Amino acid sequence: MSNADTIKRWSRREFIKAGGMTVAGAALSGCAKNPVTGENQLMLVSEQQEIAMDRQASPQQLSTDYGVVRSMDLDDYVGKVGKSLSDTSHRPHMPFNYNVVNANYVNAYAFPGGTIACTRGIMLEVDNEAELAALLGHEIGHVNARHTASRMSSQILISGAAGLGGALIGAKYGNTWGAVAGGLGGIGVGLLLASYSRDDERQADALGMQYMTNADYNPDGMIGLMEMLNEQHDREPSALEVMFSTHPMSSERLATARQRANTKYLGAKQYAFYRERYMDNTAKLRAIGPAIKDMQKAEKLGGKKQYDEAETTMRTALLQVPDDYAGLLIMSKLLAAQKKYDEALAYAEHAHQVYPEEAQASAMTGLLALNAKKYSRAYDGFQAYDKALPGNPMVGFYKGYSQEKMGNRKEAAQEYYKYLQKVREGDAANHAYSRLVQWGYLRGEVTPGTSEFEIMA
Repeated sequence: MSNADTIKRWSRREFIKAGGMTVAGAALSGCAKNPVTGENQLMLVSEQQEIAMDRQASPQQLSTDYGVVRSMDLDDYVGKVGKSLSDTSHRPHMPFNYNVVNANYVNAYAFPGGTIACTRGIMLEVDNEAELAALLGHEIGHVNARHTASRMSSQILISGAAGLGGALIGAKYGNTWGAVAGGLGGIGVGLLLASYSRDDERQADALGMQYMTNADYNPDGMIGLMEMLNEQHDREPSALEVMFSTHPMSSERLATARQRANTKYLGAKQYAFYRERYMDNTAKLRAIGPAIKDMQKAEKLGGKKQYDEAETTMRTALLQVPDDYAGLLIMSKLLAAQKKYDEALAYAEHAHQVYPEEAQASAMTGLLALNAKKYSRAYDGFQAYDKALPGNPMVGFYKGYSQEKMGNRKEAAQEYYKYLQKVREGDAANHAYSRLVQWGYLRGEVTPGTSEFEIMA
């Protein structure tokens, strides 16, 4: 039976039965032993669920951060450092993977199943391999201590449902184009990357120093990392806004790291920092450091809606790195915010040519082409995004809308129907449902003047 046959002439009861969303409940496993402490703790999220959530959400965030840096040498280097830590950690069986992403802001983060990412912004600030090991070890600590799963378990207990938010971290523009930076609405990334508590950070610090010294790194690398972050935050607080919101820093944590390095790990101070090796492996990244600094400045100006100055700064950056994927997309968003849509589309298409397998340029191209009434081009963009990052319902709506505008009613109806199986409220759902009713695929009506999706008899 074809999709077209499936959506013809459904009754209200049949549609509700077929299209109603079901939310998979968390396995109520009660208490579990913490893999780090060995103590019992409330844990309603299983290890398999941690990995499944990671695999669903982490690709969205990596794309939001403009994808993985294409220099395989750099990504492989960070992966080798990370593996040397996680292989002797409390959960070596977890599917850890390490990524350097093209985002310019200063941060690192971990998903509960072991996906860990460092932005190229923070890679520029790290001074040696021991500091990198401290950074990765800290993130491994969050995974091993199950901090995200523990926080989610508490929220499930309070709310009775594991609802996932859609807010992504990264650049924010405060308008429609910011939604593109957030993966067209995204999926449950916000909850998975929410701020850690100070107790979580203290435990991750302790684990990070344990893991890095186990791998023969000087524990002063952790002190150097914390000093760098604190100094930069004091000098320019906005540069570390995201880092400090997800990883609260304090002078107490720095003092504790110094005390721990000089007592418990004093013998490990014979180990090296491997600064020369770090410099060799990050040479290509540091060569474009000035352009990245310009992009950081432009993104900050864009966030303040100082678009003219931001655009000028981005043009300076792109003169240095004309094929930089993140830079091209940042410029596209800045131009779109100024309603320079044709020029913005050209930059988005250039970005897609530079990094065709990465999804965000496809989404940006689709939205800009839609705005320009280039519906075939828009559909191709959304189709490419859907292929790279399947499962985002909003992309399906835009595919349907593009087909509708091209006059392809049957294809549009198929996309709208699939969208309504996942999303049941909001303007887009109202539009999709009204079209299915209007075209005779459904019986019913949409309550006028409401923002919620309702099926009427």
